[in-house]
Formats: sequence, C-alpha cells, structure tokens
Amino acid sequence: MSLPYPLELAGLTDVGRARNNNEDAFAVDPDTALAVLADGMGGYNAGEVASQMLVGFLQSELGRWLREVKGHAPPEAVRRAIEICVDNANRAIFSAAHSNPRYSGMGTTLVMAVFRPEGLCVAHVGDSRLYRLRGDRIERVTKDHSLLQEQLDAGLITPEQAAVAAHKNLVTRAVGVAEQVQVDIAFHPIQPGDQYLLCSDGLSDMLDDERLLALCQRSPNLTEAARQLIAGANDQGGRDNITAVLARVGPPMRTESKSWWNLARR
Repeated sequence: MSLPYPLELAGLTDVGRARNNNEDAFAVDPDTALAVLADGMGGYNAGEVASQMLVGFLQSELGRWLREVKGHAPPEAVRRAIEICVDNANRAIFSAAHSNPRYSGMGTTLVMAVFRPEGLCVAHVGDSRLYRLRGDRIERVTKDHSLLQEQLDAGLITPEQAAVAAHKNLVTRAVGVAEQVQVDIAFHPIQPGDQYLLCSDGLSDMLDDERLLALCQRSPNLTEAARQLIAGANDQGGRDNITAVLARVGPPMRTESKSWWNLARR
C-alpha cells in the first residue's frame, strides 16, 4: 500500500527467564502497513496456539483486504473489516478450544496497528498495549481490559498500589474465550517522527514508562531498540514472555506533504 509517509516496522519476541514456552506471537507486514501482537493464555501449549491462530488469521484475512483496497477505503470501512476479521478469528479459536480438550479455556489478547493515509487505526482486546512516543514524551494509547484497570477507574486502588498488585494479569476481555468478543477500535492522527510501541505485558509489567521511553530512544535502529527493550525486561526478572513491536513514521513525501501534514495536525 502506498502511504504518504515512510514507515519502518520491526519486532522481536523472547521467552523470558521464567517460562518454558513462548505464548506471545506477532507479525509485521510492510506491504499492508500492519502490525499485530497477541499474548496467549491457557493450559499446556494452548495459549501459544490461540495467539498464533489470531496473528496468522489477521495477517492473512485482514492483510488480503488491505491489499485489495490499498489506501482507498474510508475509516468506517477499515473499522468494519477489523471487526469482521477479529470476530471470525474469535469464533475459530473458540471452536478449537471446545473441540479439543487440550485447548480448553484458551484465549489471547490483541493489539493491532493499521497505518493508513488518513492516520493510525488501533484495535485492541485485553492488556497488551500500544504506546506513542512523540518528541520526548511517551503516552499509552490503549486502555487495558483488566480487573486492575477497572479498580483504578473506580478509585478503589491508587496507581502506586496497582504497580505492585498481585492480580495485575487478570484480563476482563480476551479473543477466543466466548462466542463473541468486543474489540476497541480508534483512529489517531499521525505526526512526522512519531514512534509506536506495541507490547505484551511481559514488557510493560517489567519496565515503567520512563524506562520504555529511554530504551526506545537509545538506538535509531528499530530492531536494536526492540532488543534493548527485551534485554531491559529480562534484567528486571523476565517473569513472562516479552514481545516488542516498533513502528516509526518518517517525514511526509514531497508530493503528499501539504495535504497529509494538514490532516495530521487536526
């Protein structure tokens, strides 16, 4: 797909220091400007199955649709395509979990970024996150679907208490655990120089926002930055699988700069 701005994508995943298998999965596709990350859950290797099913399905089915429409679909069409693809993937995972006892109870989180000419479309379910780095600031774009987040929203606990809570990984939404799933989808304006971080909780639980920002800024190479993030999480204990996917937006192309830059500033 032709975008009015250059886009770099990179990602790495690591088993961490406490797990024997990696239930995270991710995919980056420069041709469709798509980045997908999933963090699976379930007994045996079921979480690994769920996350790989979801990532593979979205890369294939949503990727096919994005290639067909190129950059010409309006935002509502993109939203509807994501809803349909996530729903189909959810049904496939749910069906697999109920047809094979080994996969009983499996599910997965989702965070996905689709870069479009008009801006960034973000979809997520669960507690995998997307952060935006703009200048010297980092901001979490997604809001966790978790028991901890609900308690924070209700004022039952403080952010300081949340940082050390024992139940921080209890999600209230996941793909594949029920016949239907609600996916949050939002569109965000893009500015030249923006960098985005998609990550599983194996990274965000280990490193606070300041450390995430510092490690992302340490290397101009996105793959090396992802490696630094994973190393930082492992240095803090690596209690879970760790996945970091990075995207960086370059300056607008000369022929498209005026119209795209005006849209980005809205």
